[in-house]
Amino acid sequence: MSFRTDTKTPETLPTATRPPLVARLPGHLSQFSWVDAAVAAAVLVLLYVVLRVGHGTTVAFSTHQNVHIDTDPARLPYDAARSLLRMFAALALSIVFTFVYAYAAAKSRRLERILIPALDILQSVPVLGFLTVAVTGFIALFPGSMLGLEFASIFAIFTSQAWNMTFGFYYSLTSLPRELDELSRSFGFTRWMRFWKVEVPAGMIGLVWNGMMSFGGGWFFLVASEAISVNNQQYALPGVGSYAGAAITDGDLGKVGWAILTMAVMVIGVNFLFWRPLTAWAEKFKNEQSEASEVQRSVVLDFLRRSHWPQLLGRALRPVGRGLSAAGRVLGRDDRPLTVDATRRRTGDIVFALVAGGLILWGLADLGRFLYDRTGLGVFGEPLLLGLATLARVLVLVALATVIWVPIGVKIGFSPRLTRIAQPVVQVLASFPANFLFPLAVWFFLRTGLSINVGGTLLMALGAQWYILFNSIAGAMAIPSDLREAMDDLGVTGWQRWERLIIPGIFPSYVTGGITASGGAWNASIVSEVVTFGGATLTATGLGAYIAKATESGDYPHLIAGVAVMSVYVVALNRLLWRRLYRLAEARYSL
Repeated sequence: MSFRTDTKTPETLPTATRPPLVARLPGHLSQFSWVDAAVAAAVLVLLYVVLRVGHGTTVAFSTHQNVHIDTDPARLPYDAARSLLRMFAALALSIVFTFVYAYAAAKSRRLERILIPALDILQSVPVLGFLTVAVTGFIALFPGSMLGLEFASIFAIFTSQAWNMTFGFYYSLTSLPRELDELSRSFGFTRWMRFWKVEVPAGMIGLVWNGMMSFGGGWFFLVASEAISVNNQQYALPGVGSYAGAAITDGDLGKVGWAILTMAVMVIGVNFLFWRPLTAWAEKFKNEQSEASEVQRSVVLDFLRRSHWPQLLGRALRPVGRGLSAAGRVLGRDDRPLTVDATRRRTGDIVFALVAGGLILWGLADLGRFLYDRTGLGVFGEPLLLGLATLARVLVLVALATVIWVPIGVKIGFSPRLTRIAQPVVQVLASFPANFLFPLAVWFFLRTGLSINVGGTLLMALGAQWYILFNSIAGAMAIPSDLREAMDDLGVTGWQRWERLIIPGIFPSYVTGGITASGGAWNASIVSEVVTFGGATLTATGLGAYIAKATESGDYPHLIAGVAVMSVYVVALNRLLWRRLYRLAEARYSL
């Protein structure tokens, strides 16, 4: 098998068919067309907007100044630009974290035992829990500057994006097709070459789709990350999230409508200009022996391919790539033996377990001492009981999302034409912050008498169910076209087709979607079990409401207890269910 490429670059063409040298040198501007001019102008405008908007992040700021959010609709374009800048900064940080963290967990059996459970815990810690620490820390790092709040907001958005991408890339590293692993070893690639030339391309489709989903998760917590309420102190940043939060607090449905319209335009625009070209570009990394009859297309990507700038940029960066390849030799070659000495491994495992276990026990003992001195260990009793109610909502949500969205995701993933139609719609639905709809939810619950204990599950689903849909789409798209065509030729249809092709093909991606949907549901419970509009507040019985109340009041002992209990529930669920499914996927369902 090999990765399919859509086009041939000049370097891969025979010498006789290469374009003239004059067309490939930046000095010969006569070869440039209006497409090159349009791309250059667009890049310059983008840089200007970034610099202009970024200037507002360095203004003076005082923790004692009154919070005022201007809800004039004329400010929405500027607010939208500030929100987009934070979202993409958090996405860049998430990608770096994904590569480093997932690689460390996949390549080190000992680190894996620490990093993957830690990732379960990090995924379960609510955004509000991170904000409590982040706001204080970043304001202290940047006293008197808005940069402190900006970094705290970006960090909060990062915590809503990174975990899903990391889980997906970790799985792609651990389930690399055997022929690609043997290819890397037989050619003696350096570990850097293996990572950049083999492992990243093998996981690119899942990485792009999980990145798209994670970006949507960032939108979901935009209000919480821009209009921050911590320890009875209010902080606010210009952005669509804080605008919507202020409009919701004021009970102004007209301005909420303007925020919803702005959010829809932003999501559609980002999808058209950024995610759609990426998903179409990622098609060339599909692991298949024959090219699909239909492939995804993007107007923006086709436009960029008509420009000379990508080739010129690639040629300019080629020395950097060669430098990185040379530097990567210090990491060693990918020809290490598949077996190691059992005695050395056992000794290393014992030493690692003693050191890591000692540090963890020391941390738990210190945490227990802190809680015992302030509230007593009985503080865990209430959140343990409330966690059962939230656990029930999470299980119901995941089960319903599986039944509803897996078949739809497979249908979309198998049809490039349907993908072109459905992707913007799905992206809008997945990216749309559910708390923008809370005013309508409160009105509906009060009008119908529906209990928030039931309605809270629906609100949680608005933010968590899409992980299953997006991973189902990515899993279906990753199934090689030749396997699907073979099933068509053999006349395999109905349940037999699901049993022999679809379920084995999408199962690894579904497990990634399920584990992140489960973690996302726990996180979404923070904003879904307490909904407010105007003077009406509805509170559900659950762990999310408990944590939200402790965060707003600055009650650190109860906040720590709530977050700790939520982490225990998430880790236990992952250990008992999702990790077993992961092992099943690795053992039986790797393409």
